[in-house]
Amino acid sequence: MMKNKQNHFLIASFALLLFVMIGYTVKFFPESLTTLDSSIQATIRGDLPQAWTQFFKGITVLGNVSTQLLLVVLSALVLLLLKWKIEALLVLSNGVVAAVLISSLKWLYQRPRPSIEHLVHAGGFSFPSGHSMGSMLIFGSLLIICHQRVTSRFLRLVVDTIFITLILLIGLSRVYLGVHYPSDVLAGFILGFSVLHFLYPCYNQKRFEWRFLLKQD
Repeated sequence: MMKNKQNHFLIASFALLLFVMIGYTVKFFPESLTTLDSSIQATIRGDLPQAWTQFFKGITVLGNVSTQLLLVVLSALVLLLLKWKIEALLVLSNGVVAAVLISSLKWLYQRPRPSIEHLVHAGGFSFPSGHSMGSMLIFGSLLIICHQRVTSRFLRLVVDTIFITLILLIGLSRVYLGVHYPSDVLAGFILGFSVLHFLYPCYNQKRFEWRFLLKQD
């Protein structure tokens, strides 16, 4: 268990280092990302076909603050009804962490949003993408719970496919709709991934204690 814990901290630390490197570049050398960001934006957006625009407008709603808040609350309530208390705490904790980090980091970096056409309204600053980080943390938490609680390998695969696809599509939608740079989305994913790995050992330890020492299931 100790080795597994160290592995998670190592992965989390490496991901955090990547985020810091991207953040440093965004803060002090933003022009060095312009060419790459613009190239990826142009490739993803293309000529903005109407069908894709409507699709991504729908997808991006799943990453809105109100939607993520509703998802966290409903997920926690369902988990509590199932008497999965520590799992409910994981979802709630990651929801709070996402909210605090997103607002704090946007204020810290204060990166303006892309100057291209925005297909949906988006206020505030651009870095990192709150949609990307929030979806990574919330859906990632549900993935962890699914892998621990669902015994069917096929069902786990189905859930994996759905949640991972949603995470990626939500991030992609922010670039397509013109409200985030690709580097914003990438940084949001990386930081969310890092937080998941930092918190997982603590969550797993508490889960072990609650189930076997306190006999709570």
